[in-house]
Amino acid sequence: MAPLDRDTHGVFAIAPTPFDEEGAIDFDSLSRLVDFYGGSGVTGLTLLGQMGEAPKLSHEESVRIVQHVLKRTDLPIIVGVSAPGYAAMRTLTVDVMSAGAHGVMIAPPNTLRTDDQIVSYYEGAAGAIGADVPFVIQDYPLSFSVVMSPAVIARIANTAPGCVMLKHEDWPGLEKISALRRLEADGAMPRLSILCGNGGLFLDFETERGADGAMTGYCVPELLVDVVRHTAAGDRDAAHDVFDAHLPLLRYEQQPGIGLAVRKYVMKRRGILTSDTQREPGAVLSARARSEVDYLLSRLTRKDDRVALTA
Repeated sequence: MAPLDRDTHGVFAIAPTPFDEEGAIDFDSLSRLVDFYGGSGVTGLTLLGQMGEAPKLSHEESVRIVQHVLKRTDLPIIVGVSAPGYAAMRTLTVDVMSAGAHGVMIAPPNTLRTDDQIVSYYEGAAGAIGADVPFVIQDYPLSFSVVMSPAVIARIANTAPGCVMLKHEDWPGLEKISALRRLEADGAMPRLSILCGNGGLFLDFETERGADGAMTGYCVPELLVDVVRHTAAGDRDAAHDVFDAHLPLLRYEQQPGIGLAVRKYVMKRRGILTSDTQREPGAVLSARARSEVDYLLSRLTRKDDRVALTA
């Protein structure tokens, strides 16, 4: 079992949950998806995140998905366990960790307003899941309306030994990465692994600021792997060249409200998912939007021959 700790780096792909046309979990597509991620060079997978449609799943479905993926791959698995209360968070954590997951991710509820409330919430969450469970802070103020300053993140990291990683999705957020690394250098907080989200839209510069990689779900995860690898190797131009080639599709997929629909549509066209269905309520691409994505894909395939389309 690969460890999840404060030095973890690479790309943890946020996996969508495949559904068939009737909204049932499509486990055959899930198997293909896991195999695809393994072949794309990602470091690990994150299940049951926002883009995994976790709020639309029952507890039993969530656990079954995690068990299925763990049987299919040796990649480290992080599971989103965010819940309105600690009891549900604890129950899901116990079930997925006993199944073999490597850590969990916790998002703050949107009722938190002050720094003390945020720190207290994560102290309580750490106590609820258990001190031996590695966990990820999901810092996504655009979605959760909870703003975490670097000082607040440092307080959580100092008080909760299980806090090993930050899923950084603040926007703008480059200065926050630099501030966190300065706090670490000054001895004000322990090192945290920083993996970035937002579809990888700023990954080229986030890695230059000190981020350890990505935790997000672009429909061509090979690009995320490339950027992290080239930056780690010190080849700045190569990282930006491949990033620039993907930027039009990356930008299109990052549109609020339809991003997951775009991602699933492309993954269907790549032969990974049988259906691009989202469980209700979910967005549906118009015929015009699909044609625009098709156009972007046709341009991208001229620059990246890994993006083969089968449907």
